[in-house]
Amino acid sequence: MTQYLDFEKPLAEIEGKAEELRAMARENEDMDVEKEASALDRKAQDLLKSLYEGLTPWRKCQVARHPQRPHCQDYINALFTEYTPLAGDRNFADDHAVMGGFARFDGQPVMVIGHEKGSDTKSRIERNFGMARPEGYRKAIRLMGLADRFGLPVITLVDTPGAYPGKGAEERGQSEAIARSTEKCLELGVPLISIVIGEGGSGGAVAFATANRVAMLDHSIYSVISPEGCASILWKDAEKMREAAEALRLTAKDLKEIGVCDRIIPEPLGGAHRDRDLTIKNVGSAIEAMLLELSSQSPEKVRADRRAKYLDLGSKGLAA
Repeated sequence: MTQYLDFEKPLAEIEGKAEELRAMARENEDMDVEKEASALDRKAQDLLKSLYEGLTPWRKCQVARHPQRPHCQDYINALFTEYTPLAGDRNFADDHAVMGGFARFDGQPVMVIGHEKGSDTKSRIERNFGMARPEGYRKAIRLMGLADRFGLPVITLVDTPGAYPGKGAEERGQSEAIARSTEKCLELGVPLISIVIGEGGSGGAVAFATANRVAMLDHSIYSVISPEGCASILWKDAEKMREAAEALRLTAKDLKEIGVCDRIIPEPLGGAHRDRDLTIKNVGSAIEAMLLELSSQSPEKVRADRRAKYLDLGSKGLAA
């Protein structure tokens, strides 16, 4: 059953009425409601198109956080074969908010790493809602190091509100772990491709996404801080999150203009959760294209390409 966002309530009413009519017809075979139900379907489709034609940055945030969006596990299951998960940071523990391991993408050996938020209450608690602790970033460092040693491209799937800010995480060196993971991204002599599939929050996302190529799903977001956190700092009022979302320039379109994002991956009308299979297929096509762009480069060229990207960051689109 589709979960509707606040701004989709009128759509929920129309689609609900269409479903009610069809449910009545299933119970009473003499009823013919298809004409009325089809009219409601068309009305719902027009409204869906109208709602999503000009999404505000805040509404983009809501769509990016939709609980039914495909998560890291879904992409790995659908796009990769022979996935062999690797666990632990060889120092403290395994962090279930970060998953990764060896796999094949279209037959090519790769290392895939990503944030996993979980899909129900139990798994969300186990995965800490995608908020990694230091051991999660140290696991990612270990996996990237293995990929570099064996000459395997690294693909990261970013979907996190940010790194976990708890007391234990800080005691175990959260900021140092994030910095080391970012440093590791820059050092790799193999192609690094990052896809923001939902939320790209703060340093928790940068630690996975300091890549040769960064792609974002159309309704994903990538920002130094959440709109609510920004509003709390600037206006001392978290309810100013709409204004903060506008100011942060966190949408895929904004970030492509300033060079943070290299490619925008289209989503189905109504968001990734409306057609998960199509969304996953689009992400797979983007990964294939970006791997092809980088496949012939030497380790030195890969590092130089990545270095040039970040030295040039922000040099375009600033006038906007």
